[in-house]
Amino acid sequence: MTGAAGDGGAAGLELVIVGCAGHGRELLDIVHAINEAAAGTAWRVRGFVDDTPTEVNLKRLQRLDVPYLGSLVTLGDLPTGTHVAVGIGDPRSRRRVARRVASHRLPAATLVHPDATLGTDAEHGEGLVLFAGARVTTNVTFGHHVQLNQNVTIGHDCVVRDHVSVNPLAAVSGDCHLDEGVLVGAGAVVLQGLRIGAEATVGAGACVVRDVPAGTVVKGVPAR
Repeated sequence: MTGAAGDGGAAGLELVIVGCAGHGRELLDIVHAINEAAAGTAWRVRGFVDDTPTEVNLKRLQRLDVPYLGSLVTLGDLPTGTHVAVGIGDPRSRRRVARRVASHRLPAATLVHPDATLGTDAEHGEGLVLFAGARVTTNVTFGHHVQLNQNVTIGHDCVVRDHVSVNPLAAVSGDCHLDEGVLVGAGAVVLQGLRIGAEATVGAGACVVRDVPAGTVVKGVPAR
């Protein structure tokens, strides 16, 4: 397995979070939890970058006592080795930003909340984010920049490709395949052995009982 959570050592690694909105600030909470569990500083947060921060979210950053560093152009000025966490929930937007991060040759942080579990024989690319309560069982393979929100479950032998987002309380059964850029909505269920095609969206609360073609939106029970 690559990129263990909070793999910052005693001194801690420098981290910048992209996205000042709620999703990005939730990543800051994960970092705080990792540092607390490590009884030290696994990550040192330099601040946030965002191309279009709202005044409301900038004020929220001030309350958190974390600086706003500027637009994504600022990434080019960061010291070599500074890690970046992409705090964007939408898969397509996250993919665009992840490419910009990669163009600056900056490593993507893997963040696993201490209250999440990553089972045996699991593999992942850089940028994996597991929120509190996420449960991943055995022999699961993740691509790059996958994000599992609060209380998500991923069953055995699943393959989850790059930039997939699984929203809170969703359940993906065993032997499923989520292609690149899939979004699984809050509270949705994907039944055993199914494939969700690239860029498809599963609506909140849906129950998927058959394969979902690429680029489609399905919703309802059963999902159509």
